[in-house]
Amino acid sequence: MAAPLHLRLLPLPLPPNPSPGPGLPASGARRVPRPPRRHRHRRCLATPPSRNGSSSSPETEWCPVPPEQRPVNEYEALAASLPFSWAAGDLRVYCSRLALTGAAVALFVGLPVAAFGGRGGAGADALHLALGATGSGILAVTLAVVRMYLGWAYVGNRLLSATVEYEETGWYDGQIWVKTPEVLARDRLLGSFSVKPVLNRVKFTLVGLAGSLILCILLYVNTENPKEPYGNTGGRAIPGVYSDTAARSFEPDAFCGEPDLS
Repeated sequence: MAAPLHLRLLPLPLPPNPSPGPGLPASGARRVPRPPRRHRHRRCLATPPSRNGSSSSPETEWCPVPPEQRPVNEYEALAASLPFSWAAGDLRVYCSRLALTGAAVALFVGLPVAAFGGRGGAGADALHLALGATGSGILAVTLAVVRMYLGWAYVGNRLLSATVEYEETGWYDGQIWVKTPEVLARDRLLGSFSVKPVLNRVKFTLVGLAGSLILCILLYVNTENPKEPYGNTGGRAIPGVYSDTAARSFEPDAFCGEPDLS
């Protein structure tokens, strides 16, 4: 049997203890304030800034070696200094600068020395002057190229090596740092593709200069001085041309009163 109409229109009774909503506290209940949340700080390793001002990974930059003793920085300093930068530049510029250096030394140093201190003194012939001046210019260029080779070979060895020898404050506290895999890969790429071509160029230059210098020395030593003219012999017989006996037979009056040379 259906319920009467008046009973169906009455409001339904509420539950005895309704649960409070998510934002409303229960009646008679005291809300305890929650403590404020603390922000969790994340630990970060200190990484030194790179040369362009941006931070980089600690595996490739953070090392105990002082900045001026790191192989990468040594390479950059060497490539920007004279005369080491000549070998790393364009081939034409490299050859022209070496030629200008040798010509300047030969003209301003070698030529005066060959004229006044070389073989024959101030009366030396033009060939010996030219050979002496050219040899001095080649020698100066050879010394400069040897200095280039030593500098590039030192930096190349430090780039290709797996360890780095450095000094903290002086020669008495030398240390050795083992490169990380990232640093070792970067340094070996730089040494293989940037330093080795420069060393090969310098080696070929040294071979050519050594051959030219040896040729100049041989020509300078084996070239004879011009013989003195016959007017400076004082009327006497010239050794090696004809003997004194032949001179007596043809010109007896020239040897009057002189002892027999035989």
